[in-house]
Amino acid sequence: MNYKKIVLAYSGGLDTSIMITWLKENYKGCDIIAVTGDVGQDASELEGLEEKAKKTGASKLYILDLKEEIVDDYIVPSIKAGAIYEGVYLLGTPFSRPLIAKKLVEIAKKEGADAICHGCTGKGNDQVRFELGIKNFAPDMPVIVPWRTWELKSREDEIEYAEKHNIPLTITKETNYSKDKNIWHLSHEGLDLENPENVPKYDEILEMGVTPQKAPDKEKNIEIDFEKGIPVALNGKKMSALNLIMKLNDIGGKNGVGILDMVENRLMGMKSRGVYETPGGTIIYKAHELLETLCLDKETMHFKRSVADKFGELLYNAQWFTPLREALSAFVDSTQQTVTGKVKLKIYKGNIINNGISSPYSLYSEKTASFGEDDDYNQYDAQGFINLYSLPTRVKAKMKAGN
Repeated sequence: MNYKKIVLAYSGGLDTSIMITWLKENYKGCDIIAVTGDVGQDASELEGLEEKAKKTGASKLYILDLKEEIVDDYIVPSIKAGAIYEGVYLLGTPFSRPLIAKKLVEIAKKEGADAICHGCTGKGNDQVRFELGIKNFAPDMPVIVPWRTWELKSREDEIEYAEKHNIPLTITKETNYSKDKNIWHLSHEGLDLENPENVPKYDEILEMGVTPQKAPDKEKNIEIDFEKGIPVALNGKKMSALNLIMKLNDIGGKNGVGILDMVENRLMGMKSRGVYETPGGTIIYKAHELLETLCLDKETMHFKRSVADKFGELLYNAQWFTPLREALSAFVDSTQQTVTGKVKLKIYKGNIINNGISSPYSLYSEKTASFGEDDDYNQYDAQGFINLYSLPTRVKAKMKAGN
């Protein structure tokens, strides 16, 4: 099929660096509109993108500043939910994909494009995240995915293609890790990491921080304020969630916080090994969890843990734009009405240590919890409680004894 105008999700990385040239070769006469979402990756990744995109055949490049939108509309709701995947992964890449998909459709409609193209491989999660997002906003929009059809079979083939067509790259076959960075995290995959037996070359790959061994031999004390589950201040200074994440990325990174090496179960059915850096996010999640121990009742807190797992699965599995995710967000928002207070933390060599929690909505009563006398709790009442609570146990025991 021949397309007149194609909108390409363009990062300037290996895949999309060669993709403009490939599209021009395979869709003769098509106009390529490149779209880059600034979701908090390094500024160096955005430098020279327009020149590079146009030099390889694009007629236009949009660079969209999406940092506040990704934080306010995707990351903050997930913080409030405590969203987590497989017990350890605080997400990251899944935050940006539905947002970028939304923007690709907006640009496609604005430009009158008749197709959208992305550079995700046929093995990865991101192809699903992009395409479900696109279908949510443009159900009938054709999506071109070169990785499913082109003759290139590996990242090494891509590098050779780039060299053949004089397309400049900032990587080599030896440094060809697959990376994704945004305001929340940085992921590393490929090369030696594909073998789970290999120890990651942390000194070579870490960019947001250092290992705990290289962190300072001095603790860092911080205080985070939350209002209705949203982080709003650091060390008494009010700031946006975006700026707070950026500052905590710096603090956490310098102190060896937030390094995760995991084998995860991909949406596509395979296991994948990756190293993730999430310094600021790890601190925020810990602080939020501590504050909830004060502000949520037992049943809500326990049930919310299952919601956190489901919320994380929905986000990971490309189901952000679904009725269930929206319903879970409504539940989460209800639980967060009283999650307001201060959390003091001690950061030391990769550790995040509770240094004190307070809240005007605290459900903790020192008087009731103490071993001393109080007016709210009559210890004698425990006898009747235990008699009733143990009734099924006693009935079963008597049955076994033949009584």
